[in-house]
Amino acid sequence: MNLYSFEADYNNLLENIDLYVESVFSTLESDFLIMPKGNGFIEYQTFEGGYEILKGITNGFRSFKSESIKKGLLENPMIFIVLRTILGFTPPEWAYVASGHTHISITQTQIRSLDRFIRLNPLAPLELKSDALDRLDALILTACELLKKGAPLLDADRLHRLDKADTKYGISDLQRFSDMGVPYAMLLYERFLGRPFAGHRDSVSELIGDGLENAIEEVLMKAKMSFRKTKRAEKIPGFDQAPDFILPSEFNPEIVIEAKITEDDGTARDKITRIQHLSELSEQFFRSGKRRFPGQ
Repeated sequence: MNLYSFEADYNNLLENIDLYVESVFSTLESDFLIMPKGNGFIEYQTFEGGYEILKGITNGFRSFKSESIKKGLLENPMIFIVLRTILGFTPPEWAYVASGHTHISITQTQIRSLDRFIRLNPLAPLELKSDALDRLDALILTACELLKKGAPLLDADRLHRLDKADTKYGISDLQRFSDMGVPYAMLLYERFLGRPFAGHRDSVSELIGDGLENAIEEVLMKAKMSFRKTKRAEKIPGFDQAPDFILPSEFNPEIVIEAKITEDDGTARDKITRIQHLSELSEQFFRSGKRRFPGQ
């Protein structure tokens, strides 16, 4: 018997579909220790340079004046990345908090674009239009006020995002960390809470998966097969979640391809569960002789 389903003929596939499904699952491997850097990766030396500039502007984190930080940030955009890292926010989270704090609308798209532009050009001075400058003002003002206040007191069953070793009590914690250094145990603990490389991994998540999708697309094009490659988060009628490829089209789906690269035990298990569901639909499809999957 052939090892993989794509090597089998139709009758062989029908007779041994469980064995072919098992052969696919047995080849799944996790590779999460190595990630592509991709465009926009910030080297430590660049990050540290931005940190030192922000430290100098704020007099060792003793004076958070939004105008001074804004002036320094326009000349040295890495300050933006460092400031966001101190807050511990993603770009959309910072935008959301700043919009509510200042009543200046900052969309996810706008702040993601700014964050991406800075990561691609971390040493190039920023030149922003007036509306973009207003949004930057709102972001910096919000960051300064949050870092000055620190984490508020909450009930024992709740945790504030600023309740971190370097921001819990406001700028006095930042001063202490700047002057004395970070206790290694606390650094490890905060990494444990937030997982290392989280921001970078999220920024290259599409790049990690694109390699497999590009390979599939190349094979389909060489075979001159009609297919529909879906976009990220695209809604396709008849599918709870759109697969990566539909052959020949979503109007006549005879084959669906979901391209996945396993990353850790949890996500791999979730993806296998979805694949098993698809395999059950596939078996019903083959045995029924219909041209559509059940429910399509």
